[in-house]
Amino acid sequence: MQGMVEGAVRERNAPGSAPSTAFGGPPPRAGEDLRGTLTANGSLADFIWFRTGGPAEWLVRPSDVEDLAGLLKTLDPSTPVLPVGVGSNLIVRDGGVPGVVVRLPKAMAKVSVQDGRVRAGAGAMGITVASAARDAGIAGLEFLRGIPGTVGGAVRMNAGAYGRDVSDILVEATVVTRDGTVETWSAEKLGFTYRHSDLPAGAVVVEAVFSGTPGEPAVIGAEMDRIAAEREASQPLRSRTGGSTFKNPEGHKAWALIDAAGCRGLTRGDAQVSEKHCNFLLNLGSASSAEIEALGEEVRDKVKAHSGVTLEWEIQRVGIAAPSPLRGEGRGEGLPNSAAPARSTSDAAGDGGRPPLGPLPHAGGEA
Repeated sequence: MQGMVEGAVRERNAPGSAPSTAFGGPPPRAGEDLRGTLTANGSLADFIWFRTGGPAEWLVRPSDVEDLAGLLKTLDPSTPVLPVGVGSNLIVRDGGVPGVVVRLPKAMAKVSVQDGRVRAGAGAMGITVASAARDAGIAGLEFLRGIPGTVGGAVRMNAGAYGRDVSDILVEATVVTRDGTVETWSAEKLGFTYRHSDLPAGAVVVEAVFSGTPGEPAVIGAEMDRIAAEREASQPLRSRTGGSTFKNPEGHKAWALIDAAGCRGLTRGDAQVSEKHCNFLLNLGSASSAEIEALGEEVRDKVKAHSGVTLEWEIQRVGIAAPSPLRGEGRGEGLPNSAAPARSTSDAAGDGGRPPLGPLPHAGGEA
């Protein structure tokens, strides 16, 4: 199997050169037995919905759960692991992501229905799960139609919209922990709160089981259509964005606070606060991740000054800042408001298909 992995790693290196990355590290020895692929300097901007950011030091696509578990079990414990799905709620900083970034294959995006429950691979998209539930006459999962990320990411962040959260429908999730152990976590063990779960860093959701209530497919379908139409009318679905930027503070709507602070349409470089829905940040074409993040921090400052409310990021920000001749060697230097370059976890895995450059069915939080 080593030849397959070495080929994947070498595709970005000169003939005969040793596999390496822009971060200077050698390939992880754990990759020698990987049946999937391991790519040095793997592009993330190719599929992250903002279309910005640096590469992954190592981009891994395991072939199945056992392959992923084997990789994590033998991977140096000091190597950070970040599961990423379609990147619909993610800012990847311009210096890239050190360590291993995991994307699940399409084979881990299957959805089935049995005994009134929906079982979904973590790579499945929300709309796929909602559609399977509709066809089986299972109500209560309609809101997933408005969440563009993968099941894994939705479980990790307790994604929600229109008054419902993943915590309302999740029965259990299968997780591969950072040490390679495959475990089943109940909804209670996940410790859900608003846009949060207790999944530890480096753990990867690989499957989830959801439950609902009996319903008529036609009624369920009508509700899904209503959600789609409402989002089309109120959100910038045809732009490069990352969904809801900030969590709704208790008793407030983030968009209303942002609007009241005079931030609608605010720009920094080619990054802009959406004029259609001001809890969305946009890449108008050539924005850097640094510009998008700095714009978000400017919005936070203005809202704090106007209303006294501190907005909390809902979009996950990962990786390190790009090197700057004026501010040192990057790795977090010069980030707005001392934003930490923490290798935080995010949208847990899945292929799900790359979003088109045209209409993007974004969501990721309440409107």
